[in-house]
Amino acid sequence: MIRIREDLTAASLEKKVKALFAISASKIHSLAASWRPENGAPVFTVDGQYTSRGWTEWTQGFQFGAEILQFDATCEREFLASGRAHTVAHMASHVSHMGVHDHGFNNVSTYGNLLRLMNEGRIAEDAGERHFYELALKVSGAVQAARWTPIASGGGFIYSFNGPHSLFVDTIRSLRALAISHQLGHVLMGENDKRYSLLIRLLDHAHATARYSIYYGEGRDHYDVRGRTAHESIFNTNDGNYRCPNSQQGFSPFSTWTRGLAWAMCGFAEQLEFLAAIGHSEVEPVLRKAAEATCDFYLETTPTDGIPYWDTAAPQLYRLGAWPNQPADPFNPFEPVDSSAAAIAAQGLLRLGKHLGNRKYTQAGLTVADTLFAEPYLSSDPHHQGLILHAVYHRPNGWDRAGADGVPRGEACMWGDYHARELALYLLREIEQKPYLTFWSQRL
Repeated sequence: MIRIREDLTAASLEKKVKALFAISASKIHSLAASWRPENGAPVFTVDGQYTSRGWTEWTQGFQFGAEILQFDATCEREFLASGRAHTVAHMASHVSHMGVHDHGFNNVSTYGNLLRLMNEGRIAEDAGERHFYELALKVSGAVQAARWTPIASGGGFIYSFNGPHSLFVDTIRSLRALAISHQLGHVLMGENDKRYSLLIRLLDHAHATARYSIYYGEGRDHYDVRGRTAHESIFNTNDGNYRCPNSQQGFSPFSTWTRGLAWAMCGFAEQLEFLAAIGHSEVEPVLRKAAEATCDFYLETTPTDGIPYWDTAAPQLYRLGAWPNQPADPFNPFEPVDSSAAAIAAQGLLRLGKHLGNRKYTQAGLTVADTLFAEPYLSSDPHHQGLILHAVYHRPNGWDRAGADGVPRGEACMWGDYHARELALYLLREIEQKPYLTFWSQRL
């Protein structure tokens, strides 16, 4: 389990945070120089160079969102200019993309960050520019909410790109698209002009995720361990009944894919913050139960330095001996770690710690960040386009660049790099006593 560092503060990580953004600038420049739009969105690196992988176009927003976060952290206006220009030129199709559940990733990372900066006074007020960002975010949230499957127990969920039967745990963090669209006064319009509340759909999806994607040690099945997370939950679309857990990217339906766990940690914590901010605290018990269970499971099953292996039941983990009681080893010859899961999970721990006033989660988040923002994870190699090394994309499909021993290592991914920057920006805001970093639109 994680050995929580009680001596760490955000301020004690200032040197590491600023070093990360210094390195980040060169990585952004390198990718911008080599990327060709016709090749599709960059996804992960091969031999240190970002490549595409056709599954769905879910990483484009991380590419351009990174430029916007870089400006936010450093005030270097070239990154703002580039992030704006790329958003205008390339993100419109993602706003109206009917085929994915990733609107919160693509559009909140771009249009959302730009609107947030304008609300914070970091970008000069411009009515036309504001309306452009707001319209994109209104439409994105409604399109996301239209991917709806009703379930027998009531409510429903936003279904994944796999189809109407499929609830992905990842989507809990994409709910930010519905949250902003609702906050901007938008609704989803259906047949006969029926109006669907985006807030209600957000709440229903969050409830479904908490109920079906997260385990609580309450006897649900033989593998019911508190905090364990199912990547995918399968429903019978004829009658709306839940059928079984599944996993697309994990080892099995009955183990925990750690990036899915991290999405849940971060997504539930973030929605707790948002709903508290808009005065919707009556739903807190359900979401808090899920957030605490997943965060506790991460603390209990992750190696001592806070970096997880890609799945808690990866088949060769036993060959590492007492792996939970020692630091993760990205160079071992049996199973890969997933640094991208750590980058996402750390933010979830910090946000939940802040929301609950719980020092354990806060210090755990700082512990993970302290490890992640240093070698062997932070990449200072000027020839490598990745920022955070030793990430995993799709281990079962064999999509990751593996060494001679068959174990992926040494590569980076768009979501890992983006969330490391977002984590660093979160900490930098605290260090510099600037406004608390949220995804939703707060006018200051």
